[in-house]
Amino acid sequence: MSNLPNCPECNSEYTYEDGILLVCPTCGYEWELNKQRETIEDKRIIKDANGNVLNDGDTVTVIKDLKVKGSSSVLKQGTKVKSIRLVDGDHDIDCKIDGFGAMKLKSEFVKKV
Repeated sequence: MSNLPNCPECNSEYTYEDGILLVCPTCGYEWELNKQRETIEDKRIIKDANGNVLNDGDTVTVIKDLKVKGSSSVLKQGTKVKSIRLVDGDHDIDCKIDGFGAMKLKSEFVKKV
């Protein structure tokens, strides 16, 4: 029997090598041995201003007026932002805001709806 790791998605023991990837025939998940998906314990948790955990796809509201860098306009308090995407970095929310376009926000200036 091989000593390959179980699938990180479904924990199946029937994984096999395909070039540099490991493949799970049960669920079809593919991954590199050295770059296994982070477990929930290792994953960075991003929280809003009230301490609620944020997830991809959440809707949030801006809690204070924010100056938009490179523009004379201001993002007003109470603006709803739909379908956020969490990213690494200082500005940890990627989103599109009507009237402003794509932008990055800090989670400390939003609250979950």
